[in-house]
Amino acid sequence: MQYLENAYINGNWYPLTGPDRFPLVNPATEECIAKVTMATESDVNQAVAAANQALPAWSNTSNKKRAEYLNAIADEMLNRYDDLIQAHVQSMGCPTSLTGAFHIDCAIEAMRYYAEMAPMIDKVEQRENNLITKQPIGVCALINPWNYPLHQLVGKLAPALATGCTVVIKPAEQTPLADQIMAQIIHKVGLPAGVFNLLFGRGHVIGPMLAEHPKVNMISFTGSTRAGIEVAKNAASSVKRVCQELGGKSAYIITEDADLEAAVRYGVEDVMGNTGQTCNALTRMLVPKSRYQEIIKIAAQVAQEQVVGDPNHESSTMGPLASAQQFNIVQDYIRIGIEEGAELLVGGTDRPEGLSKGYYVKPTIFTKVTRDMRIAREEIFGPVLCIMEYDEVENAIDIANDSEYGLSSGVYAKDQASALPIAARLDAGQCYIQGSFFSMYAPFGGVKQSGNGREWGEEAMHEYIETKAIICP
Repeated sequence: MQYLENAYINGNWYPLTGPDRFPLVNPATEECIAKVTMATESDVNQAVAAANQALPAWSNTSNKKRAEYLNAIADEMLNRYDDLIQAHVQSMGCPTSLTGAFHIDCAIEAMRYYAEMAPMIDKVEQRENNLITKQPIGVCALINPWNYPLHQLVGKLAPALATGCTVVIKPAEQTPLADQIMAQIIHKVGLPAGVFNLLFGRGHVIGPMLAEHPKVNMISFTGSTRAGIEVAKNAASSVKRVCQELGGKSAYIITEDADLEAAVRYGVEDVMGNTGQTCNALTRMLVPKSRYQEIIKIAAQVAQEQVVGDPNHESSTMGPLASAQQFNIVQDYIRIGIEEGAELLVGGTDRPEGLSKGYYVKPTIFTKVTRDMRIAREEIFGPVLCIMEYDEVENAIDIANDSEYGLSSGVYAKDQASALPIAARLDAGQCYIQGSFFSMYAPFGGVKQSGNGREWGEEAMHEYIETKAIICP
């Protein structure tokens, strides 16, 4: 049993003395593996004060020196690679064989990428007699989700540090282990005191404190749309910048002339990856009626190839859902889909064979799903795919855009040239065509109720930068 009783504030391990202890449960065994002490308002104030105190010196540190720190962090992350993998396996049940590719590799690469981007803050543009300069926005509160703990942390932390901002980190209470390791790494590389501060706390308690805090200049939040709305409301009182990456119900259009074997496999595996706990998963597969029977046959086969099991087994391709709460939510949605009249192609509410303990669910595919069904409109956040039929591509685009969300989308057509015009008409912050995958060089974020602002790519740097105009005579 571990006891996480210390925050990391102002370059030191800071004892948290509040009465609230959060039990950290291994989702594969349902056993408590750690007790985490939750921060109080006093702890939040200490962390924010430390970040403010460190800001003048860090923001005036050369971009070359800041880049050296980011590269040193990346080097040490590589040294702690196995520890970071185990943190994800233990706290969220990701299979060991997939954790590096899903959660660790990109995070290390991103530290180096944003080290290269550090000089951006010093670029000066001249317009007529005026100088357009940049400066770091200041103290940033970074509130991270439980489904990609390290990946999402680094997607915020690396550009924030590269621009000269100081940070207060609040990980999801369910997955603090990777953040604890990152604090150890940052301590080892000697990042100046107060630049990086880490607190543990319940989101509904600590989130509003950080969002409302008058000494926090910017808040970056990843999580549900419901929680994101509350963050924005709380942040409005101090008129701080808010970057939000929220929910999704992303559509994936397969055209009649696509390579069905490749297109359907890509779509099913996309939804089953990370046990479906991916905000930009392509959970609505829109397929032409003329190819429907071929498509559902391929989809069933691919789903049945998934190996649901102990995340420590090399053969497992799907581990458990990350928590009992998420298990119950997904089970409820599968029942809702059946009650709504959707047809169950594979999966269902029964536990996978031989797994009586742990938050395991079967890969589930619904067919005959219509756009008015809840399973077609609400984010399930589990390995549940909805297959929906369309007559013409115009009809498919209409169905795809008929959503309150707009985080991601996908198109698989005959070729790239055929896919691009469809992709251009989808109301989403991203579109994956012809079986492409996440790229840290591309801006990531949504439209409509999927959020505002952008993470990743060069655009992420702009979230942490203020523009200043110097007007010359």
